[in-house]
Amino acid sequence: MAFLLPVLEGLGTSLLGNAIGGAIGGGGGNVENGAMNALNSQDEAFQLGMYASEVHNQEQLQMQSEVFDQMMDERSENMREIDTLRNVDMAQRKMDAFRKIATRRALLKAALRARAFPRLEAGELASLK
Repeated sequence: MAFLLPVLEGLGTSLLGNAIGGAIGGGGGNVENGAMNALNSQDEAFQLGMYASEVHNQEQLQMQSEVFDQMMDERSENMREIDTLRNVDMAQRKMDAFRKIATRRALLKAALRARAFPRLEAGELASLK
């Protein structure tokens, strides 16, 4: 955007120079040419301003797009981390359940070996599982 100031200054001086030159130059044709040149310069300055505005808007959209892309990347990374934590939690729960079952079976086997229960009927053994 800093490049616009010298360009606009140059256009302003040419616009003023054309208008003054046309007025001082004398003659009907010179006045008309000066007025037409002034209008052309004014239109050129307007078009340049519109172009500068368009460039500014494009830069703003590009910046917003980059910020949005960065936010989406961070969100995706957070979702991957959450998914990993859920998987680890599920695996830990499974291991805890297997340990609990293994501990119950080990206790039951130890009790049977020590003959803590000398006469277990088939129904009573099933109730201990």
